[in-house]
Amino acid sequence: MGEFGLFEQFHGNSKKKNKTLNKRWAIVSIASIPLVMTLGNSMLIPVLPSMEREFNITSLQSSLIITVYSIVAIIFIPLAGYLSDKWGRKVIIIPSLILTAIGGLLSALAIWKMKDPYGLILIGRALQGIGAAGAFPIVLPLVGDMFHRDDEISSTLGVIETSNTLGKVLSPILGAFLASFFISLPFFSIPVFSTISLLMMVFLVKCPKVKDAPPLSEFFNGIKITFRHNHQWLIAVFIIGGILMFVLFGVLFYLSNILETIYKIGDIKKGFMLAIPLGALCLSSYITGKKIKEDKTLMKRIIFFGLVMLAIAVFFLSFTKNLWLSISLFVFVGIGIGIGLPCLDALITQGIEKEKRGTITSLYSSMRFIGVALGPPILAILLKSLDQYIFYILTGICILTALVCIVWIRPEKEEEDSFLEKF
Repeated sequence: MGEFGLFEQFHGNSKKKNKTLNKRWAIVSIASIPLVMTLGNSMLIPVLPSMEREFNITSLQSSLIITVYSIVAIIFIPLAGYLSDKWGRKVIIIPSLILTAIGGLLSALAIWKMKDPYGLILIGRALQGIGAAGAFPIVLPLVGDMFHRDDEISSTLGVIETSNTLGKVLSPILGAFLASFFISLPFFSIPVFSTISLLMMVFLVKCPKVKDAPPLSEFFNGIKITFRHNHQWLIAVFIIGGILMFVLFGVLFYLSNILETIYKIGDIKKGFMLAIPLGALCLSSYITGKKIKEDKTLMKRIIFFGLVMLAIAVFFLSFTKNLWLSISLFVFVGIGIGIGLPCLDALITQGIEKEKRGTITSLYSSMRFIGVALGPPILAILLKSLDQYIFYILTGICILTALVCIVWIRPEKEEEDSFLEKF
């Protein structure tokens, strides 16, 4: 091989390395979005009991600080999904991160400057919710746009879900730590995190162009057709995603409450205890995302197994008051949820054509946000009226959801139909 050939080979290898490095930085940048969005919400969970005392509000009112964020996001997510299909993912994500920063800053200033800041906190949280609607849900179709092979999509979605759950692990520790200085500090941190993620998206992510979305009437007709052909497994994925988030945020709210009221554990120590089951969730999400590749039948089995594990762990929680045994069972709750989420993400991202992916995944994200919205207030109500039945109710919900998985998600039937269509 001559000198020119050696140069070409070196140049080719160099370009390949740069491309791989750029792709890795792009994945890190995209993964920062769910991390920031999760920190901006879950970080407040360990702070809620302190806010109840500080602002003289009830546990139901404090739970609304989490819920209003999710309710607003639910409303705006489908619109953000459609606009991301029409104008491009990055065009929606960047203004959404700016709005998230503004919402966090408004809530922080209200706490810092006002005697009765509750109303403005809710307004700031609503703005955060609008920002969240155009950020994390758009990440899922963006991954589908950027990668072509199913195994690459599954692996990257595993990283995204791990980043999301890593945010949940760090949230209670960071939230409790910051609030130990000033109760407004967790809110002030939101604009800082959002700005970092914004700069990474601007400079490190190059989005592929999306085709211009059709007019709304034609678009909704296309969505209707998509649901007509895929309604059974899509509805199942929506339900399971919503229930997993409902159980997760409900259980976190419950655990935060009993750690402070029954076991008298607060501040940073409580944050570390909340982080234990969330750490299990994070690790299981990462491993699952690496292993599932494009095997949809395996995804279904893992989701079912996770729901069964979740039901068993929740059921046995009703029989113990021992702190460390309860934490151990909460670890299994985290694993059950953690192995299910990447599979749901991969099923919905791989199963929908690119042109409709933004809206369908946004509807799925809306269902997850519904679970987040309902978890804390429903658990707050149950704590008052049906305390002894909480875990039995959650167990029943998990068992019904596992049945939905078995009956409605049938990738083996899809493969059989696809095979028959060839003849």
